Amino acid sequence: MMMTIPKTRGTARILTAAAALSVAALALTGCGGSGTGGTDTAVEAGSGEGTINVWAVDGQAAENDALQKIISNFESSQSKIKVDLKLFPSDQYTKAVNSAAPGDLPDVLDFDGPTLASFVYNGKMAPLEGFVSEETLSNQTDSIKAQNTVDNAVYGVGMMNAGLALWGNKHLLDAAGVAYPTTPEKAWTADEFTGVLDKLAAVVPGGKPLDLSEQYGFAGEWGTCCSAGPVIWSGGGTMLKDNKASGALDSEANVKALTTFASWKKYADPNADGLAFTNGRVALSWVGHWTYPTYKALGADLVSIPLPNFGKGTKTASGTFAWGMGAKSKNGSAAGKFLDFLMTDQSVHTYTDANGAPPATKTALASSSLYGPGKQLALLGDQLGKACGTEDKITDSCVSVTRPVTAGYPIVTDQVGKAEAAIYAGKDAKEALSAAARAIDQNFADNDGYKK
Repeated sequence: MMMTIPKTRGTARILTAAAALSVAALALTGCGGSGTGGTDTAVEAGSGEGTINVWAVDGQAAENDALQKIISNFESSQSKIKVDLKLFPSDQYTKAVNSAAPGDLPDVLDFDGPTLASFVYNGKMAPLEGFVSEETLSNQTDSIKAQNTVDNAVYGVGMMNAGLALWGNKHLLDAAGVAYPTTPEKAWTADEFTGVLDKLAAVVPGGKPLDLSEQYGFAGEWGTCCSAGPVIWSGGGTMLKDNKASGALDSEANVKALTTFASWKKYADPNADGLAFTNGRVALSWVGHWTYPTYKALGADLVSIPLPNFGKGTKTASGTFAWGMGAKSKNGSAAGKFLDFLMTDQSVHTYTDANGAPPATKTALASSSLYGPGKQLALLGDQLGKACGTEDKITDSCVSVTRPVTAGYPIVTDQVGKAEAAIYAGKDAKEALSAAARAIDQNFADNDGYKK
């Protein structure tokens, strides 16, 4: 992966989501914004036949080919429903959904997990129960279901999920005499991790053994989702509590955890060229599943290791693109049948084999050639199987956490990312987090807490 983020519906697009979320924020400000506080949905069952309109992000060529194949398979499996697919450039998609009146949206649409709550708040999407089969809903993994649930109603179903880990170079780990954990329960503590970095610094060229994916920018969605998020949750903290950031985001637990994270800067290769791990400059790379197609060049030396435990167990973010139904579809029955077909094992494997993402259904994850039990990326699959749900439900033993499900997520991710970037650059953690918390709370106050 070069520093141009790949065009994909998978988790790599977490890294471009900040732009999309900033568009969502424009629709949710208290200063003349268009937030409706929840327009009533009015899906009609329709005839269950005819053509359904589908919107999706224009992804990688392999993803687009897989989606077209799935649609072709669906149309071949029956004769009554046709699919009219429209692809949008990734930087235009969220804007297109936000600017469309609910009645102008398609029957089925692609969406990035953090945008769901704002789409629901603005009356863009409809609950799926009654249109999608119970078998489909019950086969969704707990981690993806948490992302796709707003106010106890399920608005989306996912073919894929996302996973984070420390990718390790076994050759360099062995050279430093470092034994590494292979299960979430045995993750290094933060203090142990510092000791590991000391040992590795002695064997890597340049003495900087760690890649923290700085090239993605902590101030964007990478920071919230995949860097600050896991650190905060593992340290026993949250970003919000009772819909407020003050007292939560700037808690002593978060100050301590993010200060520790920032202390590892002296061990970190900035990785401006994106080659630090594959070129052997670093022994450990904190990043997601999407680098596997590149990192697998290490062969048997490539190992996956859980992220450090800051006190409440190792944690990873989960969630990515999923599928839902337009709020005013006139053919909900046909749309539901298509969504059911998207979630079959055949469709899920066709799609995730194309982009390398972890499957988001229980049966496809269990049978995955990469993420299933005993497979090379079983750690990532295991982590996603230990779902916490939202950050208010975190325990020591769960691992995958859903980013805050709120229509105010755009301001949350903007401020959390900026705070982490400031702390990493040397700013006092308490000061940075308190400023971020005040900005979030002011935005929420301006929008009546984003409550319907």
